[in-house]
Amino acid sequence: MKTLFLLRHAKAENAAPGSTDLNRALNERGKTEAEAIGTFLKKQDLKFDFVSCSTAVRARETAELVLAAAELAPNLRYDERIYEAGPLRLLEVISESEKDGSAVLVVGHNPGMEELLRILTGRNEQMATGTLAKIDLNAGEWNKVREGDASLDWIVKPKELAAG
Repeated sequence: MKTLFLLRHAKAENAAPGSTDLNRALNERGKTEAEAIGTFLKKQDLKFDFVSCSTAVRARETAELVLAAAELAPNLRYDERIYEAGPLRLLEVISESEKDGSAVLVVGHNPGMEELLRILTGRNEQMATGTLAKIDLNAGEWNKVREGDASLDWIVKPKELAAG
């Protein structure tokens, strides 16, 4: 069985005048969110074989902070297709994951992340900034992942971790 982790980037700054959305960086809250998720991953002893991350600055910073806090160094690839991707494009990216990997993390954006979670699991869950979802896939290969063929194991928001 394959496990897919979906991570929405942490809280970002508002776009500066003359800057593009792609270049928005994390704000202080976002940095704290990303570190909290990484610490959670470490405590749960969760690991990834492969990480696909949006090329947006806020997504890259989120991935780097999460992996550092979790003390993980998986194969990490930045993929421009993830930025502003819908669920079918995200499935395309996932289908190209390393065949022998059993756990993949995708770091991206809404609404695509929520939509992908919904079409895979049938669950309507809000993915606020920094939210991490663990999805158990019935497919034995990444290129066989299909709509409705997965279940949501859990979802965690940084705000819940701070309260806990």
